[in-house]
Amino acid sequence: MLVLTRKRDESIIIGDDIKITVVEVRGDQVKIGVEAPRVIPVHREEVYREIQEEKERAAQMQEVVAEGESRPEM
Repeated sequence: MLVLTRKRDESIIIGDDIKITVVEVRGDQVKIGVEAPRVIPVHREEVYREIQEEKERAAQMQEVVAEGESRPEM
């Protein structure tokens, strides 16, 4: 993990397309702004994890449905 120190209004650049800026520091909270192309999803980690879990559940449901469709009728 790369750890950087930044002050308010300072940024870091990831690749050519992503810019992360420290917008505000208040106590133990830091507000950041992210500029990225619309094709790159940007989520808080907890939201990202929920999305991945939902995708996994959907994939499992598709497997169950596919198994049911491939079973011969009795």
